[in-house]
Amino acid sequence: MDSSKNTEESAKNTAESAKDTAQSAKETAQSAAKDTAESVKNTAQSAKETAQSAAKDTTESVKQTAQSAKETAQSAAKDTAESVKNTAQSTKDNVESAAKNTVESAKNAVDNLVGDIIPSQPPLEPVSDAHTLKSRLEWGEPALTILDVRDRNTYNQGHIMGAMPFPVDTLVDRAKSSLDKSRDIYVYGDSDEQTSQAAQSLKSAGFEHVSQLKGGLVAWKEIGGPTEGIVESQTPAGADDYNVVDRLKDHAEKQQ
Repeated sequence: MDSSKNTEESAKNTAESAKDTAQSAKETAQSAAKDTAESVKNTAQSAKETAQSAAKDTTESVKQTAQSAKETAQSAAKDTAESVKNTAQSTKDNVESAAKNTVESAKNAVDNLVGDIIPSQPPLEPVSDAHTLKSRLEWGEPALTILDVRDRNTYNQGHIMGAMPFPVDTLVDRAKSSLDKSRDIYVYGDSDEQTSQAAQSLKSAGFEHVSQLKGGLVAWKEIGGPTEGIVESQTPAGADDYNVVDRLKDHAEKQQ
């Protein structure tokens, strides 16, 4: 009896030990599975984060590369535009300089040519005689203006050919509005006194080259200078009125 009871007790203990062992094995397996699952989860999370970080780094690198390429292209375009602008400006300056030099050269050539044909005139004297004015006109030196300061009715009766009517009472105002102040101006009136007053008025108004025509219309007619007007058109011309050679000869003789 005692032996059987001991055997039963031993079997019960063995079963209990086996049960504990199985429970321990189960818990160990569950713990190992949990740890394995956690490890896999952590590994997956780490892999995900690594992939995201790599993708972010790649995107940032691509973005920086694109920005750098953009800035390089903009800088190159700016440099090219600046170079083109400088080249265009340089070309423009060269063309303008060449054109200016060509014009200046042509002007000098014309001046030299004219200088060889038409003698240069001496500076305008404050008082000129009729011969001096007539010589300038006959040599074709046109850069001058003749002003008749007598009243308009007297002017209409007869005046130096080409003279402009500038009555003394409106002389300065009309001259300022129609004549360049650096132009050569010959002025004459009814008398040398009126001529002198008119010339002084023009000089006071800023006209630089004004000469009194001594003797006025009378002196002009005495040397056969051309005239026009109502009365003058009825007066026949002298034998040598339009003979330049005879007029110069006569002038030379009178100077002696």
